[in-house]
Amino acid sequence: MKYLTKINAQQGLLTACLLLVSVLQSVAQTDPHFTQNYTYPMYINPAMAGGSDGEYRVSGVYRNQWGSITNPFSTTGVSFDTRTNKNIALGVSLLNQKAGDGGFNYLNAQVSVAYTGVKFGADNNHRLVLALQGGLINRRVDQSKFKWGDQWNPITGYNSNNATSESFGTTNSTVFDAGAGALYYDATPDKKINSFAGVSFFHINRPKDPIVTSQSTALNTIPLRYVLHGGISYNLSERTSIVPHVLLNRQGTATEAMLGTYVQLNVNEETDFMFGAYYRVKDAVAPFIGVDWKNFVVGLSYDVNASKLGAMNRNVNSFELSLSYIKRSGTRSVFDFIRCARF
Repeated sequence: MKYLTKINAQQGLLTACLLLVSVLQSVAQTDPHFTQNYTYPMYINPAMAGGSDGEYRVSGVYRNQWGSITNPFSTTGVSFDTRTNKNIALGVSLLNQKAGDGGFNYLNAQVSVAYTGVKFGADNNHRLVLALQGGLINRRVDQSKFKWGDQWNPITGYNSNNATSESFGTTNSTVFDAGAGALYYDATPDKKINSFAGVSFFHINRPKDPIVTSQSTALNTIPLRYVLHGGISYNLSERTSIVPHVLLNRQGTATEAMLGTYVQLNVNEETDFMFGAYYRVKDAVAPFIGVDWKNFVVGLSYDVNASKLGAMNRNVNSFELSLSYIKRSGTRSVFDFIRCARF
């Protein structure tokens, strides 16, 4: 997700082009995204709550992008989720995005409640999870940090004293936001292939966004976002598994399609090593590595821009760092979890 940012005078025409691309994309898609999306699970599906192989999970992910800008765009997500013994899973998540030197901030706080009691199959190892999500979205802009096209003179350049006709409907907005999701997964133990698939919907109440405009038009409504995702966990051997997976994320007229896979190698009783890559169609290639040591999972990915924007400037790549703590005490069945991607 890219937003308007303060133009550094030294960036010249190139940054102005990047800014134009940002404006066009922000009309279609308003939500940020992560490459290591499963590290921030309830942002892609609230039914992912309580799906780890432990009593509870605490996760954090940090994304830094567009390094060519003096103060790059940054997005931080933190979450907590757990499963109770009453067929209910709970989760909370918090996301904050700062648009570089631009005066835009996006804060999203959500609570997820999932019902995990639908079990079927010969040994009840096939599971269906249904979930609801609710919370708040806060958006703030500092209009003094924005620079507009009518303040730009083709001869003398930008002048902050030039008058502008641009304005915002308001500079601070907090709205209620609702979502829902469903997830199927195969928890059968000692199986060669375990599959998972889910669908989720966000902004189903179509919350207003009065910052864009105070008039009742489609522009001041946050577009519905829906996610389709799935994959398999294929056990090559007792110590090695491979997890190919796909994700389709669509909001408004913007579509994000991702293909990914990683290999997980069991080094010893306490350590797993993971490596793989994502391909975001017509956008980026993102290799990553990770380590699962005791109760901690650390991941690092780097997005190499493969779009036309990357051809304009090599410094629009991004990186993500994630850290998860999963409380594993042996009290839960080691097979009663979603065998999905770690990243």
